[in-house]
Amino acid sequence: MRGRHGGWHGPGPESLFGLGERRGRGPWAGPGGPPFGGPPRKARRGGVRAAILLLLSEEPRNGYQIIQEAEERSGGAWKPSPGAVYPALQQLTDEGLIRGEESEGRKTFTLTDEGRAHVEANPPEAPWAEHADPQEWPGDVKAVFKEAAQLGTALIQVVQAGTPSQITEARKLIGDTRRRLYGILADETDEPDENEE
Repeated sequence: MRGRHGGWHGPGPESLFGLGERRGRGPWAGPGGPPFGGPPRKARRGGVRAAILLLLSEEPRNGYQIIQEAEERSGGAWKPSPGAVYPALQQLTDEGLIRGEESEGRKTFTLTDEGRAHVEANPPEAPWAEHADPQEWPGDVKAVFKEAAQLGTALIQVVQAGTPSQITEARKLIGDTRRRLYGILADETDEPDENEE
């Protein structure tokens, strides 16, 4: 929506660029999901089952703890849904690989002896290993996305408070910067500029 100065008064840079900070993971991690925002990705088939077996091989956990730990280990890139976790817990219980015990209103699950033997004989691959953890990115990569978040903040301020001519100048500057970024990868780029006047 337009503000009283003719600028935009809408979502901030976190919403537009997916660069919001979340739980201390830095501005390169999108809110509630992977870098640049968007919904958390799904793991490959069997990933929920593997996650449960791996996490329960470490210590007993309830369903909520399994979901939260999987999200944490993937850096927020993957969060299994309750609709996937609880049926998998029931299936593993039916197979005799885990057992659940009620405690303080929650059911805590542990591996059975059969389940522990199964994990040792068939070590599951951690599904969160498929997802890049922003904490493990090189320092330069983190710095680039931090600068991008700050650029987004500056852009929103210009759009909110700037005059039409200032906004036009900002648009041209961003277009030039985008072309120069592509130029880093190649001597020439034929990437079209849809906003050229």
